[in-house]
Amino acid sequence: MVPLSKLKSLRLVRLLSPSTFASRAEILIARDLKPSHFSVQNRILCRQFTSEISEDQHNFTVNYLITSCGLSPEDAISTSKWIKLQSPENADTVLGLLRNHGFSTIQISKFCKTRPQLLLARPEETLLPKLEFFSSLGVSREDLAKTLVLNPNLLQRSLEKQLVPTYNFLRSLLPEKNIVSVFKYNSSIFLQAHTKKVVPNIAILRELGMPESCISLLLAHCTHALIHDTEKFRQVVKEVKEMGFNLEKSTSVLAISIMCRSYYKRILKRNCEVYSRWGWSEADVLSAFRRRPECIALSEKKIMQTMDLLVNKMGWSSEIILKSPYVLNYSLQKRIIPRCSVVRVLLSKGLINTEKLSLHSVFGPVEKEFLERFVDSYLGEVPQLLCVYQGKVDIQDV
Repeated sequence: MVPLSKLKSLRLVRLLSPSTFASRAEILIARDLKPSHFSVQNRILCRQFTSEISEDQHNFTVNYLITSCGLSPEDAISTSKWIKLQSPENADTVLGLLRNHGFSTIQISKFCKTRPQLLLARPEETLLPKLEFFSSLGVSREDLAKTLVLNPNLLQRSLEKQLVPTYNFLRSLLPEKNIVSVFKYNSSIFLQAHTKKVVPNIAILRELGMPESCISLLLAHCTHALIHDTEKFRQVVKEVKEMGFNLEKSTSVLAISIMCRSYYKRILKRNCEVYSRWGWSEADVLSAFRRRPECIALSEKKIMQTMDLLVNKMGWSSEIILKSPYVLNYSLQKRIIPRCSVVRVLLSKGLINTEKLSLHSVFGPVEKEFLERFVDSYLGEVPQLLCVYQGKVDIQDV
């Protein structure tokens, strides 16, 4: 039997500290009393005691996630499985830090839902130095918040052992402005031990003759490729060379980037079928890929809409497009449709000759040059031409 004095002390703990957590109570019970010392009645009492404490703790955590972090009741209940708050003080300080570094209410809610454990982190000792470090790179408050919401694991990495060494490595190869770009769009490199994958992969590229300018381009804009498993990366680079790419050209960088994506083989197979609907053979697709690697990563919808406009409405053959596949990468809404609309109006009025039109003459020039050549020069004959270009007037109404 448990002495009455000990049972009273347990009740006293409950009375003096109603928010005591189950884990602490269990430690107290386990330390002071052995299971064999309990009668059945006393063991039931202890289970009820710890259950009440655990329930109080859970209710406080859920309530805090709803009222302070902005989670819905459903999300708060789900998230509370990963965190048990003892008091609001530490979590309040964490949220204050986030707000001071540009986090909006919605971003804080997403952050807490994704990585609630960080509410238990030491704000001044652990989080603040990392937030100040990222800010020192030149990252804006807006971009810092966006990146950390998408990749909160960055705040769980060691500043001295992981973040600073990665920055120093990047700085040895890239200008400061490109490091900001890496942080914004490829921040996962800060989660990796760069010496295990990135450094060996760069060594492979140097060994095969890729110049530093292309290596820097790959590191700055296609960082994901260099985080690839080293043997798989070596195989990708080998395939790129066998396909006829010159590692001294930037197109090889794009090819490596695309072929390192997990979806590459699936999307290559799909797009070979899509392009075949327009008369391209598999060899044609690979030829286009060598000229413009991005064309293989386009969505089926984008390919079909662009080819339909260029072939069926503009009259260019798919063979001509094959020779200039870069056109497929342009935005339909911002470049292809507006320019095609202007050209169709001019053709319908006999103001330009089809034989003198080429894909490059229509889509190659920058906007100012295109407007001077195809719009400004014909405003006397077609006053509404600029409105056609801007999408304010349908070509049928001109």
